Amino acid sequence: MTRPVPRVSYASYDPTRHLLLTPEDHEAPARVARLRALGIGDAPLPAFDAFARKLARTTRAPYAMVNFIDEHRQYFAGLYTPDSEQAPVELGPAPPSAQPGRVMARDHGYCPHVIVRRKALVLEDVCDYPRFAGNPVVDEIGIRSYLGAPLIDRTGMALGTVCVVDLERRPWGREGLETIKAMAAELVEQIHRMEQGRGEEG
Repeated sequence: MTRPVPRVSYASYDPTRHLLLTPEDHEAPARVARLRALGIGDAPLPAFDAFARKLARTTRAPYAMVNFIDEHRQYFAGLYTPDSEQAPVELGPAPPSAQPGRVMARDHGYCPHVIVRRKALVLEDVCDYPRFAGNPVVDEIGIRSYLGAPLIDRTGMALGTVCVVDLERRPWGREGLETIKAMAAELVEQIHRMEQGRGEEG
C-alpha cells in the first residue's frame, strides 16, 4: 500500500524571508571603534552631504543618505532631502545634541539589514515583502522603495551604508543596483583619502 504524496504549496520567493525584523549586529562595537579612528560617523560632514546630494541626483530619488550605524542608532552624516528645513527623515528618540533629522532608531529602516548582510538591497516596493512592509518608516514617513549598499573599507569592515528612498514605487532594476554599488565604492575611496590625510596631518 503506497502512502499518499503530501501536497506541497509553492509560495512566491521572498528574498527577505530569512532576515530578522532587526538583525543582530555583532560587528557594531568594532565598527564604532573603526569609525572613531576615522573621525566620522557622529557628526555631519559637508563632504558627505554633498555626496548624498550627488547620489540623489544620480538616482533621481528625493531622499539620499550616508548612514553610519552603531549598537543603538543610525546617524546620517550625509543627508539630502527635498527640504532640509522640514527634516522629514527624523525618526525615533534622538539625544539632545543630535542634529534634527540626522538620527534614526536602529529598528527603523532597511540599512541595518544591508550592513549585516554586507550586500546591496533593492526594494522596488517594500509592500511586496511582509517582513519589510511593517517597518515603522512605512507608516511614519511613507517610504515605499529603497536602494542601499554597504560601505566596506580596506580592512573589510562594513562602516555604514549609502542609500536612497522614495515615497513611490521605483523600478530600480539592474541599473539601480549597479549604480548604488558603484556609488558606495566611490565613497569608500573618498573615506580612504580622508584617512590618509588624517595620517599625514598626524
